[in-house]
Amino acid sequence: LPKHTHLALSAVIVFAAAFLYGGHPEKILPLFFDFEVTNLELKNIFRAIMGLYLGFAAYWVVGIRKPAYWKGATLSNGGLAIGRFISLVLDGLSLQYGIGMVLELSV
Repeated sequence: LPKHTHLALSAVIVFAAAFLYGGHPEKILPLFFDFEVTNLELKNIFRAIMGLYLGFAAYWVVGIRKPAYWKGATLSNGGLAIGRFISLVLDGLSLQYGIGMVLELSV
């Protein structure tokens, strides 16, 4: 496999997740999680997460296309998995985030 396969896979998945979280959070998130997005502040938060995810996905694509950025993109790729691991330690295991963490760590 090419050395940038992990970046390509992550970019595709995180790009899709960005729109799941931020596209229509009031409609999508209650389908996956046990809460409703009922106020403007929550919509703002999830749209900000969408922006962060899109930014990371774009950076990973740059890392694929420009060798000088590959190492930084690869290091940043672990950030989401680290965040999920911290949540696991502090908050406990949830099915949705546990699956995501295993996939991110495997990449």
